[in-house]
Order: sequence, then structure tokens, then C-alpha cells
Amino acid sequence: MKAKTLDDSTLPSASWRAYFELCKPRVVALIVFTAVVGMFLSVPGMVPLRPLVFGTLGIALAAASAAAFNHYLDRHADAQMGRTRHRPLPQGELEPWKVLVFASALGLASMIILVVWVNWLTAILTFLSLIGYAVVYTVYLKRATPQNIVIGGAAGAVPPILGSCAVLGQIHPNTVLLFLIIFLWTPPHFWALAIAKRDEYAKVDIPMLPVTHGVEFTGLQVFLYTILLTVISVMPYLTRMSGLIYLGVTVILDAIFLYLAWQLRLQPDNKRLAMRTFAYSILYLMILFAALLVDHYWYFYP
Repeated sequence: MKAKTLDDSTLPSASWRAYFELCKPRVVALIVFTAVVGMFLSVPGMVPLRPLVFGTLGIALAAASAAAFNHYLDRHADAQMGRTRHRPLPQGELEPWKVLVFASALGLASMIILVVWVNWLTAILTFLSLIGYAVVYTVYLKRATPQNIVIGGAAGAVPPILGSCAVLGQIHPNTVLLFLIIFLWTPPHFWALAIAKRDEYAKVDIPMLPVTHGVEFTGLQVFLYTILLTVISVMPYLTRMSGLIYLGVTVILDAIFLYLAWQLRLQPDNKRLAMRTFAYSILYLMILFAALLVDHYWYFYP
């Protein structure tokens, strides 16, 4: 039986699920959640309905567009990696040109919504974030340096700032702290995954840190960045941006993350532990931002 290839002219009819998968819905959901938290932390009361609805929609479509562009640009490498070979393009569920059109349409729709119903600043920053991830990171940084995640992480850390811009038309100082939290969270989050999947990255010549510097060095970096993350994560409390609810949750979250990072430092060849650390990092960010939101409206300050 002839195997499917990317160049097959007899591609099956694409289902909506294939297009939905292109959007990386779980990743986009986390991005949108951090943006929405940025909106709520920018105002003392309820966020006005217009920026909440259209800002969220525009940011979500831009994130989905960036994800679809990533699928298109990484389709050849994805076909060789166990983690990604089941994506729509490697499986031959979609033709590359259709993915490119889909990604472009999402990006255009995002810009129209943000310009017409939100504001220009949000649209410009969102566009720069989209280009930063879909082009600068995916096309250049990912294959140029083992520090790709650190440098490219700025694009993924922007959503809380986008949220504040959607509501206020300017950057709220509180959301800069949220940006820094996500920025410092990204390296231990992704390098844990890279340790577990280092053989796959080596196979496609992507210079992730475990490939270029080894798992021992990467494990050390995961631990050091987790320390930095712990320090910055308590800053919302120290600056009185948040209160005791957030502090209590964050101390617990940080203690668990530090423990896992330290264990990974001691056992950098343990792929199961690396994946466990990666999975926890996602839960960490979700709960931390949820705690910020709850604390903001609880008014439980010392």
C-alpha cells in the first residue's frame, strides 16, 4: 500500500477537526486566558464588554494564525518527529497551500477586528507578536541558536500586555510583571520537553539546548530559570498588585516547580521526569494566573 506523503495529489477531504488542530487549541486557550487576566488586572471593576469580547477574539485569532503558520513552516520537520508526525500536514489531511491560506485568513480577520473594534496599539502589538512567533522564531531563531526559546519567548509572553492595551489603549504596569513571569516560565517549560524529545530534535537538526549542550547542562538551566521564575512570581505581592490569596497559591506552586526542577537537575536523563516537569509547568501557569484573577476581585490585601 502506498504511504501518504505531503505531495499526494489524492488528499482526502479535510474535516473541520484538521483545521481546528492547526490552531493548537490548547496552546491558544492558555494564551487567551493570560490575555484576559491582563484585561481584568488593568481595571478595578468589570472590563467593558466591547474590548473584552473583540479584544479576546482578535488575540485568539492572531494566536491561531501564528499556530497555523507554524504548522505550515515546520511541516517537513514535523513529519520526522514522533511528537508531531500525527499533525494534519504530515498525515496528508491538508494541502500546504490551504494551510497557508487558512493561516493568512485568520491573521487578516484578527487585524480587522482589533483595528475596527479595539484600537490600533493592540493591533500593532498583536501583529508584531504574530510575526515574532510565526516568522522570527519558527523560520530563523529555532534553527539558528540553542537560545531560541529564551529569545523567542518574548512573543509568547506578550498576551497580558495585549489584554491591557485592548482595555486601556496603553500598557498597564501590572501587565509588565505578568509578561516577565511568562518570559521566565518559558525556558524551564520548553527545555523540560526538549530534554524528553532531544533525540527527535537532533534527528531534524534543530539545535535545542539538550542537543547542543547536553542534558546535564540543560537540567541546570531549567533549575536556574525556575529560581528566577520563583523570584519574579512573588513580585505581584511585593508590589501590592495582589494579596495573600495569590501569595499562598504561588508559594505552593513554586515549591513544587522547584522540587521537580531540582530532581531533573539530578536526573537529566529521566525522560519521564522531564515530561512530568513539562506537564506541571502548564498547570503552574494556569493556576498562577487564575490565582491572580481571584485575588484581584477578592480584595483580600494585608
